[in-house]
Amino acid sequence: MKKTFASLLVVAAGLLVSVTDARADEPTAFDLIKEGNRHVGEDAKDKVTQVRSEKSVGSLVPNIWYVVFYDPDATAKATEVKFAAGKKVAVKRPARVLEFGSGVYKPIDRAKLKIDSNKAIEAAIKDPLLANLTLTNTQLWLERTGRDDATPVWRVRLWAAKVRKPTETVDIGDLFVSGEDGKIIKSDLKINRAD
Repeated sequence: MKKTFASLLVVAAGLLVSVTDARADEPTAFDLIKEGNRHVGEDAKDKVTQVRSEKSVGSLVPNIWYVVFYDPDATAKATEVKFAAGKKVAVKRPARVLEFGSGVYKPIDRAKLKIDSNKAIEAAIKDPLLANLTLTNTQLWLERTGRDDATPVWRVRLWAAKVRKPTETVDIGDLFVSGEDGKIIKSDLKINRAD
């Protein structure tokens, strides 16, 4: 039992080191917001409505990100800047009909945004339900809590290696991390999928 617990601690420490090491190579969401400000109009700067990534590849830190700004000059009130490995690859004004109708296109309260993407990943992988799993990939979304609540929340989707077939990975669900204090506010994990 002691040997198993010690092994788990080593694995958990290794995951935290990999997230921290990857930080040196990959910019965080906050870094990309600052960079995105250079590619949008004055009225859109710092008015972030969403930050999202694609599924990470080869690590727990994604390297393809989209930063969506509230842009009063755009038809759907949004300008989206896409980044790959920290470099801007596209700027678009997407048609966000569903978001526009639901009201979630409004900016996130930047004064409440204290937890960056790397810290959201760290908070998620520390969840006790994940202790016996080998996590392989993440995907993140930073959005408002709701239509009338501009409080930021990170949704961290996790993938893990299957226990019986470690070469295969499976989506094990989402953890919701407060953008203010880094605490997990909701769990939608389905770790039985990794069996």
